[in-house]
Amino acid sequence: MNDSDLAFASIEEIGKLFRTRKLSPVEITKLMLARIEQLNPKLNAYITVTAEVALDQAEKAESELFALRGRKGHRDRGALHGIPISLKDNIYTKGIRTTAGSKILTDFIPKEDAPVVAHLKQAGAVLLGKTNMHEFAYGVTSNNPHYGPVRNPWDLQRIPGGSSGGSAAAVSAGLCYGSIGTDTGGSIRIPASLCGVVGLKPTWGRISTEGVVPLSPLLDCTGPLARSVRDVAILTGAVYFRVGREPSLARVGTLRANPQKTCLGIPRQLFFDALSTDVRKAFDSALRDLCKAGVTTTDISIPLLDETEDAGNRIAWVEAILYHSQQGYFTARSAEYGEDVRARIEMGAKVSAVDYLRALEIQKHFTLQLHMALAESDADAIVYPSTPIEAPLIDQESSRIGKHDYPTRAILLRHNRPANLAGVPAISLPCGFASSGLPIGLQFMGGVSSEAVLLRIAKIFERTQPQARRPPV
Repeated sequence: MNDSDLAFASIEEIGKLFRTRKLSPVEITKLMLARIEQLNPKLNAYITVTAEVALDQAEKAESELFALRGRKGHRDRGALHGIPISLKDNIYTKGIRTTAGSKILTDFIPKEDAPVVAHLKQAGAVLLGKTNMHEFAYGVTSNNPHYGPVRNPWDLQRIPGGSSGGSAAAVSAGLCYGSIGTDTGGSIRIPASLCGVVGLKPTWGRISTEGVVPLSPLLDCTGPLARSVRDVAILTGAVYFRVGREPSLARVGTLRANPQKTCLGIPRQLFFDALSTDVRKAFDSALRDLCKAGVTTTDISIPLLDETEDAGNRIAWVEAILYHSQQGYFTARSAEYGEDVRARIEMGAKVSAVDYLRALEIQKHFTLQLHMALAESDADAIVYPSTPIEAPLIDQESSRIGKHDYPTRAILLRHNRPANLAGVPAISLPCGFASSGLPIGLQFMGGVSSEAVLLRIAKIFERTQPQARRPPV
C-alpha cells in the first residue's frame, strides 16, 4: 500500500498490518499527523492537534503489540489498539483543552476524561486531536465564528454538516480512522451523509454522555463516525454499554444478516415530502439494490412524524437555555456567542411551560407509535434518505426543492429529529452521489437497542453498493 491507500484503509486492515509487523502504530500515526498538517489548513477539521500525546500513545501501543507473545509487556487490546482517531471538541479530555467550538471555553482544560474517552484509551486508541464543530453543538453547518468554518472534503465551498462537521470531514479526508461525535438532532448523521461516511446515533443512554458539554440532555447522544459499517461497529463496541450477556457490537460487523429475512418499513409521512431530484434518484436506486439482495419492504404509518421537528426544537431550546444560564455563560457572556447560537438559546426563554410539556407528550406518543408501527408491520427498521438535499454552500441560508425554498437548518434537521425524539438508534451510510459529485446518504432507524440489527442491515446495503471514491481534497 502507498501512503494514500494506508490513509483510507479500514481499521481492520491497519490492525492486520500491525500484527504481522508490516506497519507500526508510530508509523501510521506519523502518516496521519503529516496528512493533518498538509490538509487541515484547507478543511479546518481540527481545532487542536495533539501530536505529542498521539506519538506517546502510539509508542505505548507499539511496545505492547510488538513485545513477543507470552513475554512481559505484550498486550493486545483489540481492534482499536494503535489506531489513530479523533474526538469532537465537546468531549472532555484530561489535560487537553475542550472548547465545544466556543469562545467562552477557549481555555477550558478538563481535569478528567469523559467515560467514552477512558474506554477508548483502555482499547488502545491513539488520539490525534479534537475536531471543529458548530458552536456548543447547536447547529448543522459547522460554520464556526470563532475557529472558522469546517469545509467539506468533496467541495471546499460547501458545508460538511454539523454539528460534528469536523469529525466527518476528518474521517472522509483520511485524517483519522474514526471519530466520536455527538448527536442531538442529527449532528452525527447529517455530516456523515454530506461527507460520504458512516455515522451511528445510538439508543439514548447506551453510550455515555457524561463528560460531554450538553446541549439537550433528553436528546443528546454520543456516537461514532467512520468510513465503513465494520469500522463503526468496532468503535461502537469499545464504548457501548452492554447489558447482561449482550454480545459485543464489535463482532457484529463480521456477521452476515440474511436479506431474505429482513423487512424494511417505508414511512410515507415527512421523509418524502421534499427531496432533491438527485436524492430521490439515489434513494430509489438504493431501495432497488436492497430488494435485489432479497430484502422486502412494506409501507408503514407513523402519524406524529410530522410533529417531531417542532417538538424536538422546543425541548432543545428549553434545555439549552437552562444549561447555559446555570453555568452563568448566557447571563454574563452572551455577547461572546455566535449570532445564530445566541438566537437559538434565546428561543428557550420564549417557550411556555405548556408548550414544553406538550412537546414531552408528543415525544412519548411518537415513541409508542414508532415501536407499534415496527411491530405491526413486522419491519426490522425503517429506511429513508438521511438528508433531503446534498451539501449546501457555506453561508447558503436556504435551499430550493422544486418550487419551494427551505431554510438550510430546518431541511437538514427534518429527517433526523425523529430518532433523537424517540431515543432510538439510527445509522447513515453512503448511497451514491449527486450529479454534482456530492455524496448522498441513506438512513436506517430501528427500535430501542436495535444497534446490532441496524449494523447488519447496513452491511447488507454496503455490500450491494461499495463506495470506492475518495474526496478530491
